Amino acid sequence: MTLARSEQIDLNATPYYHVMNRCVRRSFLCGFDELTQKDYSHRKAWIVDRLKYLADIFAIKICAYAIMSNHYHVVLYVEDKKAEAWSEAEIIRRWASIFPKDAQKNKHLKQKIQFWKERLTSISWFMRCLNERIARDVNEEDDTAGRFWEGRFKSQALLDEGALLSAMVYVDLNPVRAGIVQKPEDSEFTSVYERIQHISKQLKINKPKSIKQLKREKADIYNNLAQPKFLVPFANISTHHSHAIDFKLVDYLELVDYTGRVIRDDKEAGSIPEHLAPILSRLQFEPQNWISLVKNLSKSFSHAVGSEILMLNFAKEGRKALKGITQVKKLYSSTHVA
Repeated sequence: MTLARSEQIDLNATPYYHVMNRCVRRSFLCGFDELTQKDYSHRKAWIVDRLKYLADIFAIKICAYAIMSNHYHVVLYVEDKKAEAWSEAEIIRRWASIFPKDAQKNKHLKQKIQFWKERLTSISWFMRCLNERIARDVNEEDDTAGRFWEGRFKSQALLDEGALLSAMVYVDLNPVRAGIVQKPEDSEFTSVYERIQHISKQLKINKPKSIKQLKREKADIYNNLAQPKFLVPFANISTHHSHAIDFKLVDYLELVDYTGRVIRDDKEAGSIPEHLAPILSRLQFEPQNWISLVKNLSKSFSHAVGSEILMLNFAKEGRKALKGITQVKKLYSSTHVA
């Protein structure tokens, strides 16, 4: 069942959301189109650049992203408390960066400032500013008119850290799951690729052969490495950020690597590497359940992902029953506590 956008996005429930949008008719309008024999891969960089630009303006940051040939995924974090500290001048500056004509109209400016601040914490407005600009640039390049995106974006509320980490891994492994690349470190236009490249440059590694090599290379300095500016950082010692994901970056990279190998080879999860066991234990997942969740995140869940009690609470807030509550009982450990 379709829910109104205001019911799908509730910052009182969670500041984390997984969003996705497809090109019209699911055409390969951001990659090589076999039907037309045209290559539109350069448009993937347009989307990444626009994401970075908007993340610097909105009180919304990027946890993970993957730009595919006919769709994209992004995991967003809304910093609504940060916006509360903005001065009126700061709000005007930020809004004018996107809509310069609005700020030039001085009439009723005072009344509009609060309105603009609310929009600068709105995922709907973030997505609008992303999609409309890309569609405009594509139509200009093609000298045409019409829709570029299939419809409005889809969103999933990520209600706990297990949902957040599984959505991030799901997004980062999109090219691996699609069979485009074998390893996440080769998957361009993803956040995991950007994080790995950022680390590699600091460690002076031209091209890492594997994520495991990154851990071996000067592993003792990992906690002091800088992380990509526009991505929400992981909680390393050197993190100086208003918010950080409460896992070490190296642990996340190895979790992505392990999950990708199992999915790529289509194997049972089996025994998990010793150093990853505490992570899944903390998230309250058995290895096989973790793999199942990551593989089927979009298929098994619609508007929200999380433990059973959190899913039920999310549904109670004026929403109908949500797809995935039955599946959650199988995937989450019976000892899971919200």
